[in-house]
Amino acid sequence: MYSQAEIDKFNSLAHEWWNPEGEFKTLHQINPARVEFIQHHCDPRNQQLIDVGCGGGILAESMAAAGAQVSAIDLAPQSIETAKLHLYESGLAVNYECIEIGEKAKSSPEAYDILTCMEMLEHVPDPEYIIRECSKLLKPGGMAFFSTLNRNASSYLLGVVAAEYVFNLVPRGTHDYKKFIKPAELRVILNRCGFELIAISGIDYNPLMNKFGLGSNTAINYLVACHKIC
Repeated sequence: MYSQAEIDKFNSLAHEWWNPEGEFKTLHQINPARVEFIQHHCDPRNQQLIDVGCGGGILAESMAAAGAQVSAIDLAPQSIETAKLHLYESGLAVNYECIEIGEKAKSSPEAYDILTCMEMLEHVPDPEYIIRECSKLLKPGGMAFFSTLNRNASSYLLGVVAAEYVFNLVPRGTHDYKKFIKPAELRVILNRCGFELIAISGIDYNPLMNKFGLGSNTAINYLVACHKIC
């Protein structure tokens, strides 16, 4: 259900996770927008939250700082070790595990109030499997947040060509256009997995200001909020 090549790629970049000017610079830049979107739709304080595909912990630490009781999982062991080490700098509490999501769902069924899965679906061979296992982790009525890239000419030109080869926003080879997901496709998958979509937002990039923010344009990056209905 996972690509070993993708795991190896993120393992090789693990040392870069907490360098705000490094290979994951864009994730640092879009993180405030992600947090804003989550907090607009739920109050994470004192809630059990799990971050799926946490990488080096950028979002997980932000949610812990916002008051959530955070667990976070990833299959890249070096990324998990980097995330754990950064807790010594931040002083935050996050329970990190290097574990496959299906195994986590078996050991912790319906254990979480909130689930986040950001910038992951476009990196896996079977996004529906990931979403289905995410549903198993959530309590009934729990909130889930996903983000990915739309699939169209604009997303190819801006999300791949411009982001990877012109502006160097992300490392070259980060994205495979064929794995991008249209919002309508994602809605169908969410419904099949027991989720109801309640909100969608784009993430806009202003190259002149070099800033990201929430917006109505979902042609490139977008986030969704949904709740578990069964």
